[in-house]
Amino acid sequence: MPGAQVPPPTAPDTPVPPPPGQGTPVAPPPAQVTPVPPSRVEGAPASPASTGAVPPPPPADPPVPSSGVRFDRRAQSEERAAAGRSAAQPDEYPLQAPDPRVAAEQGAAAERGTAAEQAPAAGGAAVCVACRAGRVDDDGYCENCGHAQPRERDHMEQESGPIGAVSDRGLRHHRNEDAFAVSTTALPDGSPASVAIVCDGVSSATRPDEASLAASRAANESLLAALPRGTHPQTAMHDAIVAAADAVNALADEPAGAREHAPHQNAPACTIVGAVVTAGLLVVGWVGDSRVYWVPVDRSAPAARLTEDDSWAAQMVAAGLMGEAEAYADQRAHAITGWLGADAYELEPHTASFKPDRPGVVVVCTDGLWNYAESADEMAGAVPADAAVRPLHAARVLVGHALDGGGHDNVTVALVPFPAVPQGAGSA
Repeated sequence: MPGAQVPPPTAPDTPVPPPPGQGTPVAPPPAQVTPVPPSRVEGAPASPASTGAVPPPPPADPPVPSSGVRFDRRAQSEERAAAGRSAAQPDEYPLQAPDPRVAAEQGAAAERGTAAEQAPAAGGAAVCVACRAGRVDDDGYCENCGHAQPRERDHMEQESGPIGAVSDRGLRHHRNEDAFAVSTTALPDGSPASVAIVCDGVSSATRPDEASLAASRAANESLLAALPRGTHPQTAMHDAIVAAADAVNALADEPAGAREHAPHQNAPACTIVGAVVTAGLLVVGWVGDSRVYWVPVDRSAPAARLTEDDSWAAQMVAAGLMGEAEAYADQRAHAITGWLGADAYELEPHTASFKPDRPGVVVVCTDGLWNYAESADEMAGAVPADAAVRPLHAARVLVGHALDGGGHDNVTVALVPFPAVPQGAGSA
């Protein structure tokens, strides 16, 4: 696969060997980013988890045999296709928001509506985006034409200081199970710090959308509390992932007897990836298969991937059992081996620090984007040249790139500009 991949290096004094099946990470190109030896919390891979539960209807699939991994949505879809089952499962079927062109054409009809139909608009209540006449009821349907309304999380955009982020449901899923949090704060010396957290709900678990939202909020709040106190960004990132895991674990606390009605459902779960950018320092942290890419402003310099997936394919490649192209072509490629959730065997946050020697853009994204720009070179080719000065616009372009490619998954991306290194600072 073209493009420089930069899994985080293990600190020289770290006595704990990597988990079985994982090799020694490769250092990043010295001309691009110089790694600062990170503190990684290593542990055994997550224990086997049952992944066959699907919310009815239709009846739940039989549980997947225990394999030491938890399957994400794409692996499940491939298994369904292999079994000859319809792709239109509850967690993946077309249910698009109304075409705005149709809504515009129906604008004249809305004006001819009855006074009762027009009253909601005058009162400031929600009005149907399709017929522009009916009131939207509490269940999210138009009382006039019956059209289901797009939900708030179907498409989200946010700017926070220099950061831009966009999340979209995609073209195949009935809801958006991704979530993000972006924010800015100041370090004790007054210098700025940018924070971006992106989470991807595991579709084979219950309430994956709640898991991703809880994790992104908890991690963001933890970082905003720690960084101004002077906590080192890498330590703060590790603690933020732990806080996110605690928030997701708390979702599994259910009323007594709740499991009796859905005994095969898994606990809420999600993946997490984040980045903290300060003057001259870039810190990343993750659990799962969401990624961080480094794209320099000067495109003559190499781009790099700064994270290593917790996935079946990554373990096969790291162990030397398969080439990268072969591993990622396998139907088991995107079975994740690390996630946040009450049924995760052991929390294993990964963190790494880098000191880029030039300005660039940090791309924090879910697999809904990188499936369509997997290598660092491909991602750099998809990122607009002006991303460092127009991050929200660039995030929209990247989401559009995924949708144009098929939009088979939820798509979330946050772009964090990395400032020019002060003259004389150099690389550590």
